[in-house]
Formats: sequence, C-alpha cells, structure tokens
Amino acid sequence: MTTLIRIGNSQGVRIPKVIIEQAQLENKELEFKVTDDGLLIQPVKKQREGWKEQFDKALLSQKVSKIDQEWLEASLVDEEDWEW
Repeated sequence: MTTLIRIGNSQGVRIPKVIIEQAQLENKELEFKVTDDGLLIQPVKKQREGWKEQFDKALLSQKVSKIDQEWLEASLVDEEDWEW
C-alpha cells in the first residue's frame, strides 16, 4: 500500500521496487489511463513494437495461396533489371 506524496506543486506515488520488477516497468516510459476503478499505469507501447510477431501470427491463422506466398518471399529489390 502507498499514499500520495507532495513533489513540488504536484503529487506522486512511490512504487515499491518489487512491484516495478514484477510489472516489468523499470527504465520504461509510462502512460497513465484513468479508468472507472482508478488509475492504470502501464509502459508506453511503441507503434511498431511486436508488429512482425503479430503479422506472422496472422499469416499462420490464414491459408496462404501459392501466389501470396511468392509475393511474401519475393525480393524487395531486383538489381538485375537495373541499367546503369
């Protein structure tokens, strides 16, 4: 349990180290969300964080056609067609 403490003109809370470690919040940027039950503190999720894993998971849940698979495996750059 903790209480609000005065920090300059604001107030804050001290979060015990054990809770920070359990919640994996150490050295992370945090965001605050007001909920019906109080305040939710969670790490800021980067926009692109975990996108590859989510994309791979979506692919596994779908049946990929042969044409789609060729596009997914195709090289993004084909230097053979370039003229210098």
